[in-house]
Amino acid sequence: MATFLDFEKPIAELDARVAELRETAEAGALNIDAEIEKLSAKSEKMLRDTYSRLTPWQKTQVARHPERPHFKDYVAGLVEEFVPLAGDRAFGDDQAIIGGLGKLGGRRIMLIGHEKGDDTASRLRHNFGMAKPEGYRKAIRLMGLADRFGIPVVTLVDTPGAFPGVQAEERGQAEAIARSTEECLNLSVPLVAVIVGEGGSGGAIALAAANRVLMLEHSVYAVISPEGCASILWRTAEKASEAAEAMRVTAADLKQLGVIDRIVAEPLGGAHRDPAGAIGALGAALGEELDSYAGKTPQAIKAERRAKFLAIA
Repeated sequence: MATFLDFEKPIAELDARVAELRETAEAGALNIDAEIEKLSAKSEKMLRDTYSRLTPWQKTQVARHPERPHFKDYVAGLVEEFVPLAGDRAFGDDQAIIGGLGKLGGRRIMLIGHEKGDDTASRLRHNFGMAKPEGYRKAIRLMGLADRFGIPVVTLVDTPGAFPGVQAEERGQAEAIARSTEECLNLSVPLVAVIVGEGGSGGAIALAAANRVLMLEHSVYAVISPEGCASILWRTAEKASEAAEAMRVTAADLKQLGVIDRIVAEPLGGAHRDPAGAIGALGAALGEELDSYAGKTPQAIKAERRAKFLAIA
């Protein structure tokens, strides 16, 4: 059964009706193909209209949809010969951030990203995509390895934020995030980052200080979650929708502000409705972005990245 968001209830009701009619038609009781076609067309129009005018808060809900493709799905759909590389060589291996070597369209890349998990057990194992210091130190190690061998880096960002627990603070969470951001800026190889779901605070920017920052159409990117912002400003998370509006968290807003460079269109109704289509579109966009750096010197690549972030006012 598909998971429908609150604002999709009218679409859910229509789809349920279509499913019932299909079952009746398959039983051979009635010839109702015309009615099924009519309701299906109405459902698609409603879906198109709904997704053409999503509010920032609704986009936040779509970005968090449990059936949205995650890091492991992009690896399975885009990357050949993926070899995961684990551990920070100092404390342990944080499964909230996964990375490794692989081939994207024949190009050797280092792929690093957040993994949220897709069921209770995997979400706990990956800590809902909220990395601890050892996760960011693993990312630093893998970026350094890629830089040493001249391999482009691609990062997939999908996190509510870095893990805020006491043990993370004890092990130097802020320092690890700062060092990871610094490593992004110091790379001599191309770095392309994609916000594929949530891009939350320093936990996101630690992997996204890139030459090119892409966002999927219905992803969000902000310094704090709308609920967190609402709790600070209004002392209640119930104002999250107002906070999301004020924060300008959507891809369209951030493109206009110059924070990101490119929006990757999602299939109708969001990436969760057609994961294969979304993964394919992102793969094509990444190929174009990586191709654009062919022939550029390491000095030019680093200088471009630094100038990009210094220019953000």
